[in-house]
Amino acid sequence: MTIRVLVADDQEIVRTGLVMILDAQPDIEVVGEAADGRRAVELARRLRPDVCLFDIRMPGIDGIHATRLLAGPAVDDPLAVVVITTFDLDEYVYAALRAGARGFLLKDAGTVLLTQAVHAAAGGDALIAPSVTARLLGAFAAAGPTSASAHPIEALTHREEEILVAVARGRTNNEIADEFHISLSTVKSHIASLMAKLGARNRVEIAMWAYETRRLGN
Repeated sequence: MTIRVLVADDQEIVRTGLVMILDAQPDIEVVGEAADGRRAVELARRLRPDVCLFDIRMPGIDGIHATRLLAGPAVDDPLAVVVITTFDLDEYVYAALRAGARGFLLKDAGTVLLTQAVHAAAGGDALIAPSVTARLLGAFAAAGPTSASAHPIEALTHREEEILVAVARGRTNNEIADEFHISLSTVKSHIASLMAKLGARNRVEIAMWAYETRRLGN
């Protein structure tokens, strides 16, 4: 199956580079490009790509607002959005995730992580760059007031608590399966249970809940 991707970045050289990398993959096709957020939203609603790859800072409608319009809590049929940004803009990442982004990467993440993020998002999963997960989410969760309830809808099991921490630290499903010596289907079952108990829509929101409720410790 070919993954259809929409790329939005106001810097032409960056946008061109992303398109070249993605189009070079055998199972990824870039179906649209946008230089501003308003155009990105218009194209996304018309083309319904499998994954939207958005820069955060764009003219017109920024990437955070565009993400909220396409993937926010009020959207009935949300699209998968992956935010790509620079380290200098990390103060916007937390807001982007709250707006519904499926994951985020730094622009220097490289071809492997970029394609992994696209595949993860297209498959209903999410990828948060491991190199920045703890630093960014931990910092933002500590910096501002939290709206997350410290109590899940139903108590978490010991194994779910372990997987909650693993997800928050950016572990993939395969890495979690290897770490706890369980099958991939069991990992997916635990994550589905976590989403139900925490009222989370995806693993990004699971990770944010863990940080906001200080589940990671030191």
